[in-house]
Amino acid sequence: MSTDMIVGNIIKVSGPLVVAEGMTGARMYDVVRVSDKRLIGEIIEMRGDRASIQVYEETFGLGPGEPVYSTGEPLSVELGPGLIGSIYDGIQRPLDRIYDQVGDRISRGVEANGIDHDRKWGFVPTAKAGQRVKSGDIIGTVDETRIIQHRVMVPHGVGGTVESIEAGEFSVTDPVVVIRSDDGTEHKVSMMQRWPIRQGRPIAKKLSPCELLTTGQRVIDTFFPVAKGGTACVPGPFGSGKTVVQHQLAKWADAEVIVYVGCGERGNEMTDVLMEFPQLKDPKSGEPLMKRTVLIANTSDMPVSARESSVYTGITIAEYYRDMGYSVALMADSTSRWAEALREMSGRLEEMPGEEGYPAYLGSRAAEFYERAGRVTCSGTEGREGVLTVVGAVSPAGGDLSEPVTQATLRIVKVFWSLEASLAYARHFPAIGWLTSYSLYEDQIAGYVEKEIGKDFLDMKKEAMRMLQEEADLSEIVRLVGVDSLGPMDRITLETAKTIREDFLHQNAFHEVDTYTSLPKQKAMLSVILKLDKEMRRGAGANIELDGLLAIPAKDKVGRMKYVEEKEVGKISAIEEEITSEVTALMAEDGGKSA
Repeated sequence: MSTDMIVGNIIKVSGPLVVAEGMTGARMYDVVRVSDKRLIGEIIEMRGDRASIQVYEETFGLGPGEPVYSTGEPLSVELGPGLIGSIYDGIQRPLDRIYDQVGDRISRGVEANGIDHDRKWGFVPTAKAGQRVKSGDIIGTVDETRIIQHRVMVPHGVGGTVESIEAGEFSVTDPVVVIRSDDGTEHKVSMMQRWPIRQGRPIAKKLSPCELLTTGQRVIDTFFPVAKGGTACVPGPFGSGKTVVQHQLAKWADAEVIVYVGCGERGNEMTDVLMEFPQLKDPKSGEPLMKRTVLIANTSDMPVSARESSVYTGITIAEYYRDMGYSVALMADSTSRWAEALREMSGRLEEMPGEEGYPAYLGSRAAEFYERAGRVTCSGTEGREGVLTVVGAVSPAGGDLSEPVTQATLRIVKVFWSLEASLAYARHFPAIGWLTSYSLYEDQIAGYVEKEIGKDFLDMKKEAMRMLQEEADLSEIVRLVGVDSLGPMDRITLETAKTIREDFLHQNAFHEVDTYTSLPKQKAMLSVILKLDKEMRRGAGANIELDGLLAIPAKDKVGRMKYVEEKEVGKISAIEEEITSEVTALMAEDGGKSA
């Protein structure tokens, strides 16, 4: 804390908003300590010497005349070894260490370092004495977990010649490198940095996303893909499965580091995350998933203003690992709770309300957050690439997608996974509507998909989507005059679309095999379904009864292929030959009868 603290006095307390006077010299977004209880707050408005402060802890018992101390520094997070596997609240206080200090309930004014300053880490230098370095260069590594190697970087604003560098066991505050800048200034660099959460970390260049982020969720990877470095949103009504979709992405997405922000959701949902993640194994390494995950738990019973800081805390930590050259995925669940915190503070500041009481700057704040995602060339001389993908859940009241938070989000993100109550009530999960969702990354990642999976996969996807759209059109006719009024080819379209829905799009997140599907398996499954459609049409063209075509034994195997293990994907492809031979046998049998 700064030694020249500004001391003001409280003149007004309104929920999480505290107004103090006598704050001459304080700046916007400075961190303050409110009253002698030392509650953490942040200045969000300055008018003369009056500061409006949002307090990140309960303000009951505060009154006019109590002191306010300014630290003179913006709200920042500590970045260094020890982040991975940690569980924080919205302002980066480690919940496990707070529990050791004060027990089950977080006491007001409790303080704890974001990362452990006493723990020793084995630092291995990669730079040498006499070497020229600049901001962002990697100067050493630490084995943070068995999965993640922490790359220690030259802090922003520091550069010059390495005077000395040491290997060994150090705490995060111990200097490990001495860098002399060109003006002769000596900088002692430790393994820890501090960074203001509202300021994006610097990059050398922003690049266009061009690779598919595989998630193992068939409806997402096949029909509505998100690119590495892209942005996506998952809006949907209560009970439609937003949190489970977020959990599935956190577990299975093809990212090296996961940052999961539980922003204002119910405590039992975060409890599920905290109980599940330590038990889950990373599919690539076999290590616990927590060995590559940072959790930020800011549940609905915590102070409302802390929700606003939690998403910035999360994305700053995510940017830090992106700058090391990792592929990072951030899950924010949900941004609606963050927007509600903005609305509450805006109302208490007596600002002019926008639509539904949200502040007029809601759209720009959401854009600032999502625009910190991307595929980038990191700072430094090496030109390494880093990727940060952001997926935000939106919880519109009553499932109304026309409300301001959803609309502001849709104007920014490029992937829209629309969760529908009708699918959820029918127990079809993930309840992502295939006729209302979209992805604007399809053209950008087409080259990658062709190279990795094959051009025929894109053609199969288009054919399957055409079937689903035709089913929607035919269902209107069926509702009016019944299925018997349709011709055999239209009835086959309905049957194929039903197979796509029930045997491909439907996926059980709690089944040990069906919870994740690799891209080769997705391609094999889709190929079998379209082969079944083609062969049924061939049989129908030869006047075979549709009931007979639907009764072939291979049809049952199509319904069970989602439960075939990844190592046995060849069994799925073999179903195609069985379908062809069984339909051919039916045609031969029918031909014999006709003769």
